[in-house]
Amino acid sequence: MSNEIKRATGLLVLEIVNSNPNGDPDRESEPRMRPNGLGEISPVSFKRKLRDLVGDHDAPFFKNLPTEFSDHPANYEILESRGRDRASITKEMGENIKSFDQKTFLESPFVKKYWDARVFGNTFLEEGGNKGYIKTGVVQIGMGLSISPVNVVHHTNTNKAGVQEGKNAGMAPMAYRVVEHGVYCMPFFVNPNYAGKSGCTAADIELLKLAIPYAYDLNRSAIRPDVRIRHAWYITHKNSLGSCPDYLLLEALTPERIGNPGDPSEKWGDYEDKYSLPEALLNRVESCVDLVNP
Repeated sequence: MSNEIKRATGLLVLEIVNSNPNGDPDRESEPRMRPNGLGEISPVSFKRKLRDLVGDHDAPFFKNLPTEFSDHPANYEILESRGRDRASITKEMGENIKSFDQKTFLESPFVKKYWDARVFGNTFLEEGGNKGYIKTGVVQIGMGLSISPVNVVHHTNTNKAGVQEGKNAGMAPMAYRVVEHGVYCMPFFVNPNYAGKSGCTAADIELLKLAIPYAYDLNRSAIRPDVRIRHAWYITHKNSLGSCPDYLLLEALTPERIGNPGDPSEKWGDYEDKYSLPEALLNRVESCVDLVNP
C-alpha cells in the first residue's frame, strides 16, 4: 500500500425509509429538518457510526478486516468515544504536552493509538488558542441534506406490559418519529494538506473506505431500521491540490428529482439515479468508484 494520501471528493447518497436518520435533541429527537422542509443529517452523527464500527474490536466488522488492521487493534482506538472527557485526555497526554514539538508529537503513542483523531482531528487540544497540535483532520464530512422536502410521521410507542402507573401506562405518546421516505446527499472531503499535523496515514484512509459501506447496516436501531447507502462515491484526484473543482463532481453525481421537487418522495423511483461521472469530468480525475457497488 502506498503511503501517499491523495486528495479525494466523496458523496454519500442515502435513502431513508420509515426511519429517523438523525434525531434533534433540541426538538425531542424529531428528525432534523430545515424550515423549508428539507431533512438534515449532521456530520457528527455519521462520524459517530464510523467511530462505533472501528472502535468495537470484538465485533464481526473489525475481526473481518484485513490483517494489517485486525492484528493491530491498539492502533485503532477511538479518542472521542462515549464517556471520554478532557481531563482524562490531558492526563493521558501528560502535563508537558504543550512543550512537545510537532515531530515528537506525531511519533508519540497518543497519536499512533487513536484512529479517529488522526482521520477527523479533534478539539481536545485546542484550549488556549493555538496550543496543541491536532486541530482539524484530513477527512471532513459535510451536512447531509435531502433533495426534496421530507414528511415526518408520528406514532405512540407501546409496551405490552405497562411500566408506568396511571394514565398512558405502557405508552410513550408521539415517541415514534420517522421520515416516511427521503433521499439525502452527504459530501465528504479528503485533504492530505493536514496529514502532517494529525499523523493520518494512507492506511487510515483505507480503513475509512472499508467502514463507510457498513456505517448504517451494522448500526441499525429501533428508530433507524432502514437507512440504505445507495452510493458511496469516492473520487480520487490526479494530484494533491485537486484536479477538478469539488462542486462539479458533487453536482454530477447527485440524483435528480423526477416530477415536482417540492413534494416529498415516496420511493427510490422518484429520482433519476447517476451511475458514473460524465466523460469530461472522468478525464479530469484519477478514478471514481462506488464503495458500496465496486
